[in-house]
Amino acid sequence: MTTLLEIKSSVLRQVQVRPSFRRRTEGEPRSAGADPQEPTAAGAWKPGDGVEFFAHMRLILKKGEGRQGLPCPEWSAQEALTRAPSQVLLRSGSPAPAEPVDPSRGLRALTQEEVEMLYEEALYTVLYRAGTMGPDQVDDQETLLGYLQQVFGTSSDEHAKAIERVKKAKAPTYALKVSVMRAKNLLAKDPNGFSDPYCMLGILPAAGAPREPGPHKEQRFSFRKGSKRGGPLPAKCIQVTEVKSSTLNPVWKENFFFEIEDVSTDQLHLDIWDHDDDVSLVEACRKLNEVIGLKGMSRYFKQIVKSARANGTAGPTEDHTDDFLGCLNIPVREVPVAGEDRWFKLEPRSSSSRVQGDCQLVLKLITTQRDTGMSQRGRSGFLSYMLLLSRLLQFEHRSQEPDSSSWRGELSGPAATVLCLHGAQSNLSALQLAVLHWQVSSRHHQTCTLDYGYLLGLLEDLQAHWEEASSLPQEQEESLADSFSAFSEFGLRLLRQLRDYFPATNSTAVYRLELLLKCLSKVQLFQPSFESCPFETELNMDIAAALKRGNREWYDRLLNSKSPREQPGPQRLAGLVQLADAVYEDLQSCYGVYASLFHSIVEIDFFTLTCRQLERLVAEEAWVLTEELSPKLTLEVASGLFELYLTLADIQGFWSSLPGRDSRSLALAGIHAPFLPAVKLWLQVLRDQARCRLQGAVDVDTLEPTDASSKHSSSAATASLCFSHIQELWARLAWPDPAQAQALGTQLSQDLCEATLFYTELLRKKVDAQPGAAGEAVSEPLCMVLNNVELLRKAAGQALRGLAWPEAPSALEGGLPRPLLSCTQALDEDLQQEVQTVTAHLTSKMVADIRKYVQHISLSPDSIQNDEAVAPLMKYLDEKLALLNAALVKENLSRVLEALWELLLQAILQALGANLDVSADFYGRFHFALEALVNFFHAEGQGLPLENLRDGSYKRLEEELRLHQCSTRECIEQYYLDKLKQRSLEQNRFGRLSVRCHYEAAEQRLVVEVLHAADLPPLDANGLSDPFVIVELGPPHLFPLVRSQRTQVKSRTLHPVYDELFYFSVPAEACRRRGACVLFTVMDHDWLSTNDFAGEAALGLGSIGGIARPQVGGSARARQPVTLHLRRPRAQVKSALRMLEGRTNKEAQEFVKKLKELEKSMEADP
Repeated sequence: MTTLLEIKSSVLRQVQVRPSFRRRTEGEPRSAGADPQEPTAAGAWKPGDGVEFFAHMRLILKKGEGRQGLPCPEWSAQEALTRAPSQVLLRSGSPAPAEPVDPSRGLRALTQEEVEMLYEEALYTVLYRAGTMGPDQVDDQETLLGYLQQVFGTSSDEHAKAIERVKKAKAPTYALKVSVMRAKNLLAKDPNGFSDPYCMLGILPAAGAPREPGPHKEQRFSFRKGSKRGGPLPAKCIQVTEVKSSTLNPVWKENFFFEIEDVSTDQLHLDIWDHDDDVSLVEACRKLNEVIGLKGMSRYFKQIVKSARANGTAGPTEDHTDDFLGCLNIPVREVPVAGEDRWFKLEPRSSSSRVQGDCQLVLKLITTQRDTGMSQRGRSGFLSYMLLLSRLLQFEHRSQEPDSSSWRGELSGPAATVLCLHGAQSNLSALQLAVLHWQVSSRHHQTCTLDYGYLLGLLEDLQAHWEEASSLPQEQEESLADSFSAFSEFGLRLLRQLRDYFPATNSTAVYRLELLLKCLSKVQLFQPSFESCPFETELNMDIAAALKRGNREWYDRLLNSKSPREQPGPQRLAGLVQLADAVYEDLQSCYGVYASLFHSIVEIDFFTLTCRQLERLVAEEAWVLTEELSPKLTLEVASGLFELYLTLADIQGFWSSLPGRDSRSLALAGIHAPFLPAVKLWLQVLRDQARCRLQGAVDVDTLEPTDASSKHSSSAATASLCFSHIQELWARLAWPDPAQAQALGTQLSQDLCEATLFYTELLRKKVDAQPGAAGEAVSEPLCMVLNNVELLRKAAGQALRGLAWPEAPSALEGGLPRPLLSCTQALDEDLQQEVQTVTAHLTSKMVADIRKYVQHISLSPDSIQNDEAVAPLMKYLDEKLALLNAALVKENLSRVLEALWELLLQAILQALGANLDVSADFYGRFHFALEALVNFFHAEGQGLPLENLRDGSYKRLEEELRLHQCSTRECIEQYYLDKLKQRSLEQNRFGRLSVRCHYEAAEQRLVVEVLHAADLPPLDANGLSDPFVIVELGPPHLFPLVRSQRTQVKSRTLHPVYDELFYFSVPAEACRRRGACVLFTVMDHDWLSTNDFAGEAALGLGSIGGIARPQVGGSARARQPVTLHLRRPRAQVKSALRMLEGRTNKEAQEFVKKLKELEKSMEADP
């Protein structure tokens, strides 16, 4: 048979493994009537049951949920888009709102005649193109001409006639612009390891340079220095760079201009020489140019050079010649139409020449005379290009993405080719091209929206060329300044309507705003560059002014639509709440999305600007409306004012939560004052509606779990949610005035406590009204009530802690204001008492069964095993605790276990008291049962703690069981041991006694000296006593021949002095026995009645001198006295006495008789 010492309750082992309950944060359970916001059936809730009120309060709280947490103001624009708070949802896929366009803001419309001239200009550009086409350009002439026909919308006949007219026109005059930039890795010709290089360059005619006759090796053409520096030389003339001394990597950066007679055959020739003499280069160029017209320039080249060196006296033996470093021959027809910037590898002039290195040239083929209508009318290439670019840009935009604002100006191949040809032929610089593209595109953007990234790229390109190139002609600079002014004006108009065109909820629009601000910032960078400034003020000042004006216009539109001033006050109130909500949301957008953009790009504190402006406007409206509504305050008006105040407080709190911001500087500072009456009225309504809500929740509660995972019913979830809402509401209220906040918080906390107790009373009445099942030991409704009360205790405690108001540290206790702490503690005590009451009610149904099973143990015969006698009780407990574990949460299960444990201990104590003088096996069986129950309730650490199980009544029961198993003398010894262990609970209550004891081994006697007493209790009518002390040794069986002794009576004193010495002849071995002690009993002597007991004290003999250690020299009187605190016998002392009372032997009866005689003289124990 399995012993019950190994019985473990599997149920109890899971007590602390499973959570007590799962709190719902999303809402209330889905049972009937459990959701306060959405009643499940019509008629389920009575009118005025608080459902509608709390539903409205839930909406207020939901509105505040989106107002928690702030984005970091240091976020970049992209971070603001990707990491914005939840209240600013950015929808990346949504297109941006369409921006306003105005056809009148584009370039001037052309007349028909101007269009025809522009058409011919474009055809002329294509038909007389020169140079090599690039890989990305369209090389087919027919394709380009066909494209122009589409752009200008001409018929085939008109197109053919126009081409014919252009072909009959005179061909343009071509010229080659050459920039000699630098060379690298040249040969060293001088002894110092360097060279002194210079370049000579010119145009070779179509037939090339003739060669001198002779048998020498074939040579390439080369020439020496041409004309002097300073201005373009006539075509076919030789031009020369400066000499760069002592370098192999010279840098020249010199520009030259050559007219071209035949584009298809002319060549650019360049020589690089090492300068080796001191002859004047200017003079050499002059001499050389004197013969430049002679036929066969190469034939005279060497002679002229030598003559120049010798100042006209050339000789065949002269050897002062420059060293050849390399040459280049570049056919003009191979120059790309767009020009090129390229490194050319140097070539030798003959097969025997040794050269190395490269030379960087910038080449551009242009036209200087064009036989077109626009040229004849004095229209510059700059203007012609602008008109052509505008025409092509409009055509390309219509063709590719006519309705899109994301077009980035991507031109087709034919369009890019035509523009490249015209720009090159018109000799437009990179800066001029950048200016033209910006001007045309920015104007086009105002008539047909473009991507701001494209415009920003144009500005960046313009800025790069602006820093590198020289200034523009004044007319072109003024045209650029006008374009900047027009674009800035257009951008400012958009910023005035920021919320319409760049809503914070649209990531595409916000990104467009970022690019627009960057464009305006780039435009501002050009402001110091113009002689005549196009801006009247700083651009960021204009932006700030536009934003302020836009804020006011937005607010006025909102005010007129939601809360027009002509409406009555109560009607305006709801609209003003919506207006304040819109302002708060707008400030969130300003801070979370817009602020970082404006601060980082144009250095404008947009949030501060907007917040101060809008909060001042809404504060003005709120002050006026509260003054109008305060005299006629109704519930509906109070509710509206309460909601309005919450939003205004949120706006104020939003500002205060930012670093370095002080709400006292706002117009909203002090706005709470006129709202106080409305808030008080609203909180009173909250109190009444909360009680109604709880009443309605309990009425429909079936006291069944809301679902399989919970152990509380629907009304507890409803009450918990209501309290949570009240706490959240107080946190949102955050009343700023400390004194008023204390009054409001104190009243609200009292109301919440009353509502909690009201709910527990409703539950108790409901469960009392339900009929109980016959024979039901575990009441499920009572278990549900316990769980509900526990859940509400936690919810109410949390809610009360959340109702704290600002207090000075000195007024706080436990982190809470003292009134709130007191209220919290009182409620917790009341709820704990309620829990104990319900627990007692629940366990009372098990009392009869427990007594029955304990009686079964007491009546079991000695012949059966202990485990068999205890088995029925253990089985009963296991079954009932399994039900309790399934029905109760952890905290309540622990409480019920503690109550059952106390019931079991009391039942066993009653059984022991009813069975006196029985066999030792009887007590052994109950001792076994007690240890089995301890193991059962402890459940290997998963149940009740051992220190709780082995405390209180357990100690008394264990002591009685142990004493029942002891002999009479052992019980008597235990009686005295208990006296030695006893400590006075109040040390000065019964007075003190000073004594001195020692053992004289030589005389084999114990010496006891009673010195004096103090602070004895007054036992006579005169307020004094007549005390004397009885000195006796115990236990009696250790000292059978020793009689007690007493001191003299000291009359009328509470501080007697005795100084009396007593001798007891006893062996030392007896003094060392267990429980051996000297007992001092202080009595009040009465002449006419029984002496009164004043108090007693015991001193163990084992610790006195001479017994514990041998006495070494000196007088015994020199020893320090011992002060004993007098006391009266307690329960643990009387338990041994009760054991002896049940014994029938003579020794026990005599000992009890003696003690009872002493007790007669004692007053009742206080």
